[in-house]
Amino acid sequence: MSESEDEHDDDALAAEYVLHLLDDDERRAFEARLAMDRELQVLVWSWEARLSSLSDTVEAVEPSKTLRNRVLQSVGEPPARRPAQAFWAWLAGGAVAAGLLLFVLFGETFGPEANLTVAFQAELASEDGSQVMVAGVIPATHEIVIERVSGTVPEGRVHELWLIAEGADAPVSLGLLENQGITRIRVPDDIAPGVRTGTIAVSEEPPGGSPSGAPTGPIVAAAQFNDV
Repeated sequence: MSESEDEHDDDALAAEYVLHLLDDDERRAFEARLAMDRELQVLVWSWEARLSSLSDTVEAVEPSKTLRNRVLQSVGEPPARRPAQAFWAWLAGGAVAAGLLLFVLFGETFGPEANLTVAFQAELASEDGSQVMVAGVIPATHEIVIERVSGTVPEGRVHELWLIAEGADAPVSLGLLENQGITRIRVPDDIAPGVRTGTIAVSEEPPGGSPSGAPTGPIVAAAQFNDV
């Protein structure tokens, strides 16, 4: 298989992973690669950012009782044996996921879309290596996508992301990070140009973030972005 075919397969796998379309074995194999493969992480970030905006356009549709009963009976299980709400949430989720996958894979058929490629990347690691986060920038949407690779937030504390722009007098808070997994933060348009040449830092703060508008706790890690 050629290198371009490998890249295409990984891109499709990343899309299916974000849409929760992989089975358990495929998901575990993919996550094992994801923990070690930076290029794969970038693909996942890109798909998450692309799909998050599409979900806003999907309207909920309440099925009729007759149709609901027909579907339940067709799978060999009477309505009383399975909570209808859970089933329809599952059914709707699968349909929406499949529809989104078709849309993003064949997006050119339906119209132009923004370039949601991660262009810059940085690794945020504490001095003792106990905390490691990987950050990427999507210039088209002014988003920073941060994945917590290892480490946890101390109980009763939160991590806050800061931008220290080149030549700036003080850091600016960009928002709080999730305690695990991936966080997406949209940088305000007026300070977005400073992300590429500035420094981002993560501080440890009380719940709700810094009360003073500046870091009050220890700086967990800091880094600058480099081209992907």
